[in-house]
Amino acid sequence: MKTKQLLIGLTLIGLSITGLTSLSSKDTMVEGQKTGNPACEIYGKIKVVDYGEDYKVKVVDYGEDVKVKWVDYGENNKGKWKSVDYGEDFKIKWVDYGEDFKIKEVTYGEGC
Repeated sequence: MKTKQLLIGLTLIGLSITGLTSLSSKDTMVEGQKTGNPACEIYGKIKVVDYGEDYKVKVVDYGEDVKVKWVDYGENNKGKWKSVDYGEDFKIKWVDYGEDFKIKEVTYGEGC
């Protein structure tokens, strides 16, 4: 009888610890994504295409998801895009509606 109670107690403790660790890893993941905006993770070498795109993008003056600065080098930071014809990280298609996210083109202050 005591063995059964001990086993139940250890199981409950194990479940509690598992619940706490999964909660804390979830919290860390949310904190790791400060904006929760997947558009922030689109940067680097960008190829503009008419079809076969990874993302549909609309250019706006306000209400953007991310501010983009077009660069010739240093494109490995959020908000910096380098236009390429091959060797791209992402393919985008310019659209007027049905976009996956919206960008605003800027000369400084890029990112989310």
